[in-house]
Amino acid sequence: MSFSEHSTSSLVEIFSAIQGEGLNVGTRQIFIRFGGCDLRCHFCDSAHTWTPKSSCRIEQSPGSREFCQQPNPVTMPQILQWLSWQDQPGVHDSISLTGGEPLLQATFLSHLLPQIRQQTSLPIYLETGGHHPKALGQVLPSLDSVGMDLKLPSVSGETYWEDHRRSLDLCHQAQVEVFCKLIISKGTTWEDLMTAAQLVATINPHIPLFLQPVTPLTPQHSVQPPAPEQVLTWQTDLKQICPHIRVVPQTHKALGQL
Repeated sequence: MSFSEHSTSSLVEIFSAIQGEGLNVGTRQIFIRFGGCDLRCHFCDSAHTWTPKSSCRIEQSPGSREFCQQPNPVTMPQILQWLSWQDQPGVHDSISLTGGEPLLQATFLSHLLPQIRQQTSLPIYLETGGHHPKALGQVLPSLDSVGMDLKLPSVSGETYWEDHRRSLDLCHQAQVEVFCKLIISKGTTWEDLMTAAQLVATINPHIPLFLQPVTPLTPQHSVQPPAPEQVLTWQTDLKQICPHIRVVPQTHKALGQL
């Protein structure tokens, strides 16, 4: 299959905001959010990204929250132009590739990212479910860091342990900065948490592992956050496997950066 068949991409939005999760929490990023996801996590707060849409929204200047609508699919020159609208000197710490699942468009990204590197000096950060190791290998040479959302079956309803292991090993071998995130809920099982921590430890026990209590979609939603005392117990026990366990909720929601 030629690249001409992958020369456009489906976007959800491009905008500037404060990163609310993981290792980069509190930093200012340009978000390039891609459309399409092959997972259906029970806790997902971005279901609008699951299916590519006919249009996307582009913020006209960083933090303005003034958006214009553009038709999908989009081309690389368009993305580079919209990126330049956001990339004002001294404002941002990095660029976040998010979704959806960006690696569904890995061939497009493998051509786009070198052009982004030529245009800006900002580090490039990928947010991924970590369940497409082959696609990850296509784009790793152009990445500075990766945030991998390891899916706990008891919380997400998805099971990808071997793909997670392969993806994490690829990042480690490429010496790309990587951290892992676990969404935890009332229904999280200790078996899942231990499996995830042991998976990380077999690659490198010093990879940071973030426990992120789920933000319920509604007060009545079936997936609710765990009790605070349970989180403390889990952190204590998991630190015996991986020493760098941090608990960080979705801070961008508290800040109104939705």
